[in-house]
Amino acid sequence: MNKNYIEAPKAKNPNSIEDNIIAFWELISILRKRSAWDTKQNHKSIAPLIIEEVYEMIDSINQEDDDNFKKELGDILLHVFMHSYFAEERGAFTLVDVISNIHNKLISRLPSVFTEKPIDNEKDLMKDWEKLKKKEGKKSVLSGIPNETPSLLKAQRIQEKAARVGFDWDDNEVVWNKVFEEIEEFKEAKDKFTFEEKEEEFGDLLFALVNASRHEGISAENAMIRTISKFKRRFEYIEDKLKSNGDSFSDKNLNELDIIWNEAKQNEKEENAQKKYKSNL
Repeated sequence: MNKNYIEAPKAKNPNSIEDNIIAFWELISILRKRSAWDTKQNHKSIAPLIIEEVYEMIDSINQEDDDNFKKELGDILLHVFMHSYFAEERGAFTLVDVISNIHNKLISRLPSVFTEKPIDNEKDLMKDWEKLKKKEGKKSVLSGIPNETPSLLKAQRIQEKAARVGFDWDDNEVVWNKVFEEIEEFKEAKDKFTFEEKEEEFGDLLFALVNASRHEGISAENAMIRTISKFKRRFEYIEDKLKSNGDSFSDKNLNELDIIWNEAKQNEKEENAQKKYKSNL
């Protein structure tokens, strides 16, 4: 056997969490030493890649595609292991430190879970969570949200954090009234505003809509991702239909394009109905 040959590590017991973690860590170590790509990487070079992986994971959740969901979770886990390996090389911390840190954090932030009578509603539980965070040295309830967070998600996270300390409406009707109020304010004053004022007022409207989505139990970020995907599917249907007929967008007016758009909508409804029927069999 070639002395340079290395056998790829495998879990001794494929059903053991511990054995799989050990084998995967060994694999990361080998890649770090022998892969032309891995040897060149560092924290900063791979940091942007995890953003794409997270959104691919979210997409698999929205598509209810468990096979792909499993794959994307693995890709994210790879990043956790790689960053931990790089940190261990630098003498900063280890994978064990990463796991034990989040382990201890959850225990310290949720002390009532480990008592005879855990806090039995989410609202009070989150209030307790924020109080404990403040004791740990957080300067503000709103701390901890990265600046790079997508705006809809960031707005909802800020609202959630404020709500945890009681800064929130209890009545959904009041929340929706605020949305309608912001719409009317924008409509009435948009022609009088400077561009900056219009932008600010429209931001207030979006923030109120995000708040309404939160009160309805909906992720505004997720909702927008799904809507964008839906628009993309239907628009591509129009492109394919035009191409198959030897037409282009310039050959059709908006009403004609809208008819094809509605075809795409109807096809999706029928496909979804068939999926629902099959799942109920």
